[in-house]
Amino acid sequence: MADIILTDKLLSSSAYSHIMNVPLAQVDIAAWLFALPEPEYQRCCPPDHITCASTTNDEGQQMSINVEMIGKTLMIQHNVAQTATPTLCRMVATSDAFSANGRTRVQVIWTLSAKAIDEKTCEYTNSVVAHPTQEFMDFIAKHNITFEEAAAGRQHDGGDHNRRETPLFAASIERAAMRRKTRSA
Repeated sequence: MADIILTDKLLSSSAYSHIMNVPLAQVDIAAWLFALPEPEYQRCCPPDHITCASTTNDEGQQMSINVEMIGKTLMIQHNVAQTATPTLCRMVATSDAFSANGRTRVQVIWTLSAKAIDEKTCEYTNSVVAHPTQEFMDFIAKHNITFEEAAAGRQHDGGDHNRRETPLFAASIERAAMRRKTRSA
């Protein structure tokens, strides 16, 4: 059964940016994301980041699987690459969310991007948007939680998580760019 995504309802949205001290031409977000070692992922938002892996779906699209805590909710993100380039990855997931009340699903759109500032620096932006599924709406109704309450909680927890992971992702991408430059020199 396919998930019904309620794109007209916004559960949360946050975007944070951080400066990277490498030229944009050295950045390869897709290569970094799909080769990200588990210990490096864990360093990018301790103690929230638990594990990660790369795979493909049945259609052959690249996927990044991330397991992390967002507030008190364990999220298993099944991120499918809609776009995967050196300066832009747009990942869309219907993610499993495990809370004290049980399990449900939400759609998460994760956009990782970089843009040049000058010849030596660029800006990394980490954007996360979440939409409820119909299953999520039924789940919160069953637990007498209003959508407004659920959205406020997700906005708080998701925004805090994104704020903490963005500079650490940027630093990791910067280190990967520097390693690529050293290998190619």
